[in-house]
Amino acid sequence: MRHTPQTLFDKLWSSHQIAQREDGAALLFVDRHFVHEGSFHGFSQVKSRGRKVAEPALTFGIADHYVPTHDRDKPIANPEIAEMVRKLERNTADNNVALFGLRDPRQGIVHVVGPEQGLTLPGLLIVCGDSHTSTHGAFGTYAFGIGASEVAHVLMTQTLWQKKPKRMRINVEGDAGIGIAAKDIALAIIARIHADGAQGHAIEYAGSAIRALSMEGRLTLCNMSIEGGGRCGMVAPDETTFAYIEGRPYAPMGEAFARAIEDWSKLPTDAGAEFDREVTLDAASIAPIVTWGTTPDDALPIDARAPDPSRETDETRAAYIRGALDYMGLKPGMKLTDVVIDRVFIGSCTNARIEDLRAAAAVLSGRTSKVPGLVSPGSSLVKQQAEQEGLDRIFKDAGLEWVESGCSMCVGINGDLVPEGERCASTTNRNFRGRQGRGARTHLMSPAMVAAAAVTGHLADVRPLLAGREV
Repeated sequence: MRHTPQTLFDKLWSSHQIAQREDGAALLFVDRHFVHEGSFHGFSQVKSRGRKVAEPALTFGIADHYVPTHDRDKPIANPEIAEMVRKLERNTADNNVALFGLRDPRQGIVHVVGPEQGLTLPGLLIVCGDSHTSTHGAFGTYAFGIGASEVAHVLMTQTLWQKKPKRMRINVEGDAGIGIAAKDIALAIIARIHADGAQGHAIEYAGSAIRALSMEGRLTLCNMSIEGGGRCGMVAPDETTFAYIEGRPYAPMGEAFARAIEDWSKLPTDAGAEFDREVTLDAASIAPIVTWGTTPDDALPIDARAPDPSRETDETRAAYIRGALDYMGLKPGMKLTDVVIDRVFIGSCTNARIEDLRAAAAVLSGRTSKVPGLVSPGSSLVKQQAEQEGLDRIFKDAGLEWVESGCSMCVGINGDLVPEGERCASTTNRNFRGRQGRGARTHLMSPAMVAAAAVTGHLADVRPLLAGREV
């Protein structure tokens, strides 16, 4: 019988499908379920039904969304935040679920800790009650965010009903220029396809520029898949993937690792496999990118100008631009490099890994930030490594705060906020109204670009600041 070529996604889907309903939905087995403080709704449903977690060994709790990044050695001052952290501790303890908690030396942001610990492996199906679970797809993993009722379903059954998405391949070919990071590639893709361009699709990122990315760059890229409307994002596993995984605490060891590589090597998309949609970008044409508006697809090269609604023929689009410019406090047609900032943030599940901190430090070294800012590493282990490399000293000497690991200023529910009306250059993934605090104005960009904004006091092209520096 002739074999029908399959995509990476097809292989992941078929290997996890248990049953199929008449409406086309399939029951899928879940290999890893990550839970955080916000997962208490799911645990409450389990308890109210008199049930227990079906597969506690496949569930992992991680404290990240609500944890404070300051005064970690003291009791949490805010009683509501303290209760959220305690609920996670109680729920995981009651169900024999491993917890990377507030005092655990491995604590960090869920989408940093999973890969770091070797819990994220090629070929797995991973879910979490967080939209940026797509991050884990960097390993050739089917990973996606789920809602509260779905969290409860997975806790009780270790399965989930899903309708199969369409397949989309985004090819990025060629060599990216100096100072161009995975974040720039991600924002360029989103600007090209728009915020709903991949809606209903599982995205596979491919091409020479993607293969050239480190695992940390691939994690950033897959993290942003949801901002382009994708159900998930993934990169086929290769030697870069295998080298990253080897020796991680939860990864296979010895002969088991060698056998795993044999299996993982069969996952990449077969030659001739068909996609429902394909998009191709030229990496060499991608410049450092910043967002100007209130959605991630409001992204432009740093040397561009804010859009002018009077030039729009579509009134709906013109009205959107007027509203976004008004919220962001920008004038039509103004140079993006004339946008003065009030503070910076380097952190989040998008850009807080060691590679990200090194990129920012390369720009900040020997320079002073003109605005206040916060640097929150993606995990306690990343923090430790950064301190061993002296990166913390570079950030502090530049005038920025060096704090503990957590979601921090990305989500604004843990005490770290952008004050109302202030403008923040941020390495996060969302610039929606109020995302970093009521009335906060967020510009998304890479860690190096945030560092450039810090030392100049305005949105700036990082490339001249990298001259003669190692990146």
